[in-house]
Amino acid sequence: MTRFMRVAALLALACAVLPSIAEATDDVTDLRAELQALKSEYATRVGSLEARIEQLESTPAPIATEVAQQQPPAADSRSSASAFNPAISLILAGNYTDVSQDPETWRIAGFMPSGGEVGPGKQSFNLGESELTLSASVDPYFSATMIAAITGDDEIEIEEAYFRTLALPSGFTAKGGRFFSGLGYLNDVHAHAWDFADQPLVYQAFFGNQQKQDGLQLKWIAPTDIFVEVSAEIGNGQAFPGTRQSRNGLNGETLFAHVGGDLGDAASWRVGAFWLEQQAEDRSYGDVNEFDEPVTNAFTGKSRTWGLDAILKWAPTGNSAYQQLKVQAEYMSRREGGELTFDAESLGLSDSYRSEQSGWYLQSVFQFRPRWRVGLRYDSLDSGSPQIALVDDGGQPPEAFPVLLSADPDRISVMFDWSPSAFSRLRAQYAWDEARADGQNDRQFRLQYLYGIGAHGAHKY
Repeated sequence: MTRFMRVAALLALACAVLPSIAEATDDVTDLRAELQALKSEYATRVGSLEARIEQLESTPAPIATEVAQQQPPAADSRSSASAFNPAISLILAGNYTDVSQDPETWRIAGFMPSGGEVGPGKQSFNLGESELTLSASVDPYFSATMIAAITGDDEIEIEEAYFRTLALPSGFTAKGGRFFSGLGYLNDVHAHAWDFADQPLVYQAFFGNQQKQDGLQLKWIAPTDIFVEVSAEIGNGQAFPGTRQSRNGLNGETLFAHVGGDLGDAASWRVGAFWLEQQAEDRSYGDVNEFDEPVTNAFTGKSRTWGLDAILKWAPTGNSAYQQLKVQAEYMSRREGGELTFDAESLGLSDSYRSEQSGWYLQSVFQFRPRWRVGLRYDSLDSGSPQIALVDDGGQPPEAFPVLLSADPDRISVMFDWSPSAFSRLRAQYAWDEARADGQNDRQFRLQYLYGIGAHGAHKY
């Protein structure tokens, strides 16, 4: 009887357990079926998305743009009107200037005036050059930027107005319009981002402050571990030392390259070289003859300029926001050959002209604590001894060309500045200027302020 009861109990237990096992088996089967269905649906959706991407990529850009323009915006679109407004920024600048010589008579000795030299500027309080910038992406393929300089004399000049490509392959970028050339290091840096209140003498003598180009630029950045940049520019060449030609075609070819990289975790470097060739046609400048009478002379010929630049940045603590030493230098050499016309508006005497001139600067800026910096710069120029056939042949005395008399201008500048934030800077600068054509030593003291408002882009390396 006892055995019978045990068997009956086991049978009862089996009857209770077997349905549960069967139910669990059914649940596993159902879950596997649902998982397989999800996988199939996911694969179908992925395939559909890939097909749409291939279709969009194969559609020509103009057609896609036209279709997009024909479609009205959805009623529930989240974009706003301000989404298409350009980024706007404004730089306000001003200074106080105290000099020992008349700034109106300032001119670099031994170099043909370009008309763009700024010198020490006007005395007392001055409104400096304010800078208005508008920039935005035009579409997925182009961006556009315009930078207007507003001088303290109420004049407006378009410094830059260019488009830039956004979608060229293989590291290429193209720029077109008006822009500061990428040659050297400082040429395409705007005034508010300079480490000193003015440009080095070599830039003022060779380019009238900065070389500007109306044309096209093609730049390539190599896919390498170190920074490698190669670029070519072509344009109308109307900026000094060239002039706009009275014919069709181009004038002003520029080639430049830069290489850079890191030196450990605390230092970085960049070096570069450039070549600029332009034609000048009746490039006139004012002078006086041997009788101290004003005359206008003119140069027609070819101008070739080449240069080297180098910069080293080192953060002693490894944190450049706390401390940083920046050392930079540039050297330039220019050769010009052609014809020089003496007293173009009266005598109009012309003969051959050759010159070779050079210049360089070396500067160092040390940020010794956050927002505080001190800097030192030395400028030097060599005007060379030009070959003026009108003088060599005895037709005119050397004193008939006082602007072209050999000279070795130089200048030493020290500065101290404080930047309360990324949008403001106050600077004091003192210079011992021995570059004047009259041979006088000029002591120049300046106080400068810079304030930026709006959406301003990052500065160059």
